[in-house]
Amino acid sequence: MTKALHIAGLIFYPSTDDRIFYCRKARQGNCTAFRKGIFMNETNKKSTVKALFDTRKLVFTAMLSAVAAVLMMFSFKIPLVPSFLSFDFSDFPAVMASLTMGPISGVFVCLVKNIINLPQSMTGGVGELSNFILSCTLVIPAGIIGRKIHTYKGAIIGCIIGCVAMALLSIASNYFVVYPIYQNIMPIEAIIGMYKEINPNVNGLLECLIIFNCPFTFAKGFIASVLCMPLYKALRPVFNSYYRR
Repeated sequence: MTKALHIAGLIFYPSTDDRIFYCRKARQGNCTAFRKGIFMNETNKKSTVKALFDTRKLVFTAMLSAVAAVLMMFSFKIPLVPSFLSFDFSDFPAVMASLTMGPISGVFVCLVKNIINLPQSMTGGVGELSNFILSCTLVIPAGIIGRKIHTYKGAIIGCIIGCVAMALLSIASNYFVVYPIYQNIMPIEAIIGMYKEINPNVNGLLECLIIFNCPFTFAKGFIASVLCMPLYKALRPVFNSYYRR
């Protein structure tokens, strides 16, 4: 027993002073002091590693926020929806942050990208509000489920649920929050008229949101998730052991 403690002391304590002290305790049969020393040494190591990865987490979140803000600047129109709806890939970094570091990091990326793009908004901030609400609806379920199921499959399930939630919430958020605010800039009749130019058979704002906004929002979240998966698969071994506990 004493010999085993002595050998363990050589392994756990690379410092000469610590090694001498705890190996002496081992020779004296003082197992309690030896175990206490191991615990303290391992705690210090974990604290150092945690501090290192907290710094990496901060840097990585800031980097993804910057990438998301740049991607949001390069939004573009697509012919299947009215011109005030634009498509961009800025949800991709937000999903990545949520899957690797948790939903709080994902929400932070969503917030920062919209704040940076707010000064050049063409919708008086309404578009940025909608983007923030829906992006958070995507990244929060993805991050929470990714934390519960520590596998690549869990990340896929989280993203799919996030996409569905994002699409469904787009109907309610646009109908009750975003469009009532947006009609201060453009009359609701004009908004519905832009939908009718694409599909003359739609009647009323709710039907427009179900036919156009819901599938458009789902596609946006789904594409961001698909783009995220290969990179997440490569980074998952690095982050999971520290951020999925």
